Amino acid sequence: MSFQPELCRNESEVESKLIVQYLLPKLGYSPDTWHQEVTFGSIRLDFLVFANQVVPFVLDSNSPLSVVMEAKHPNQNLNSHIRRLKRYLTSLNVRYGLLTNGKEIRIYHRVGAEIQLVFKCLGQELGVKINEIKALIGRESFQENYLKSERSPNLTDTNSSESILLPGIIENKQDVPTTSFLQAQPLAHHHKILQNLDHPSSEPQRHKKVKIIAVYHNKGGVGKTTTVVNLAAAIRKAGKRVLIIDLDSQANTTFATGLVKFDDENFDDIKDSNIRHVLESEDFYQIPEVAKTSQFSDPEIKVIPSHINLMKYENELNQNESSKTMLIQKLEGVKHEYDIVLIDTPPSLNLYARIAIITADYLLIPSDLKPFANQGLINVKEFIKIINSFKKMLRKPPIEVLGVLACKISTNAKFVQHTLPKRLAAIPERYGLKVLETVIYERDDLAKCAEKTQTVGNMEIADPLSVLDFKPDSMAAREFELLGKEVLEKIGMA
Repeated sequence: MSFQPELCRNESEVESKLIVQYLLPKLGYSPDTWHQEVTFGSIRLDFLVFANQVVPFVLDSNSPLSVVMEAKHPNQNLNSHIRRLKRYLTSLNVRYGLLTNGKEIRIYHRVGAEIQLVFKCLGQELGVKINEIKALIGRESFQENYLKSERSPNLTDTNSSESILLPGIIENKQDVPTTSFLQAQPLAHHHKILQNLDHPSSEPQRHKKVKIIAVYHNKGGVGKTTTVVNLAAAIRKAGKRVLIIDLDSQANTTFATGLVKFDDENFDDIKDSNIRHVLESEDFYQIPEVAKTSQFSDPEIKVIPSHINLMKYENELNQNESSKTMLIQKLEGVKHEYDIVLIDTPPSLNLYARIAIITADYLLIPSDLKPFANQGLINVKEFIKIINSFKKMLRKPPIEVLGVLACKISTNAKFVQHTLPKRLAAIPERYGLKVLETVIYERDDLAKCAEKTQTVGNMEIADPLSVLDFKPDSMAAREFELLGKEVLEKIGMA
C-alpha cells in the first residue's frame, strides 16, 4: 500500500489515511500501542505512541514512550506548530515528535529543553523514505534502544532530572485512571505536574480569568455573525464555557442563535431584556438575568440578545459616560461562570463597536479579503489605536489582535491556488496585521444551517443550528473546529 498525499483534503484525513492507515502499521505499532486524542493537563495530543505497552506509564529518560504524532490541515504551515510540539516533548519527556500536514513529514528529536529537526521529506516521497523513518521511530528500533539504555544508563538523556508518571491517560472513550496510576506517586506530585503543564516554567503563573474576544470589522457582509456563532459552538464542544453577546442592533447573532421564537412583533419577548438594558443600568439587569439559553449548539450556549431598538438608544447611552465601561463591570460579576466571551459587533465605528473593543482582551477580524474589506482595515487599525488610548486611562492593557480571518472565501480551485495566497500575503505586507492559518470557505452548509426553521402551530419560526450540529462531518464544520483550536491556542487556553 502506498500513501497518496493528494487524497488528504483536511486534518481528519491526514490523521486517518496517513497516520492510522499507513504510518503506524508500517512502523510496527499495533492498535494496543497507540492512543488517539489524548489529554493530559492542558496538553491535548493527536497521537501518543508506545514502543512497549507498560502500566503504569512513567515518563522519564528511560521511558518506553516513543513518539508524539501531530496531524495538521494540508493548507497549514508546519513552522507555526513547532513551538507547541516543543512544549509537548519537553513537558512530557518524550524523545521524538512527528509533525505532518500530509504534504510534508518532519521528525524532531528532543535534546534536553530543545528540539532538533532530524528528518524531513515530502508526502510523495514517503514510500522510498519509510526505512529511514523506521530507523528513527519504528517500534523495533525503540525496543532495541530501550534495552540498550537499561544496560547502559549513560546513554540516556541526562538533562531530565525528574521523572513524570502519567496520572491517567484520558482519552475520549476511556474511563477515569485506575488505582495503579494514582498509587505510584503521591497525589501532591500529580497536582504539581498538572500545574506545570498548565503554566509552563518559561511563563509566569497568572490568575485564570474569562477571556473576552470581540469579532469586528467596519465592513459589513464579511461573515462576522457566521464566525461568532460557529466559533462559539466549536469552543463549547472543546469543553469551554461560552457566553455570546450581541452588540449589533441588526441582531443577526440573536437570530442565528435561535432566540427569535416569534413571528409577530406583538409577541416579542426580547425587547424588554437585552444588551441595551445591561448597558444602561448599573444596579439592574445583571448578566445572569438577561442571558438566554440557546439550543443552536449542543451543549447549549448562553446568549445576551440584541434588538432593533438598540440603534435609537445610542445617543442616550453616549451621554452616559459609565455605559462605555458598564459591560466590563457586569462581566466581572460572572468571571467564574465562563471561560470565553464572544462579542458580535456592528459594522461601524459607533458606540457599540467602541464598547466591544473597550471590553475585549482580544480582537478577531473576519474579512472576505476583497478591496473594500481590505481598505476598511485601515479604519479598524485607527479605531483600535483611539480605543487603546482610552483603555490606557482605565489601566487596561491594549487589545491584542489575534489576526485577520479569511472568511466567505470562494472554493474555486484556481482562486484558491493562485489568487488566495496573494490576498493573504497582502494583509501583513500592506496593513501590518497577522493572518490566521484557518480559512473559512463559502459553503452551502453554512447557509442551510442558518436557514433552518420549525413550524409551531400556524407559525414558522427560525430554528438555526451551528454547522457543527447541522452537519458535523462537513468541511465547514471541520474548518470551524480548526478555527476553535487555533483561537484557543492563541489565547493560551489550548
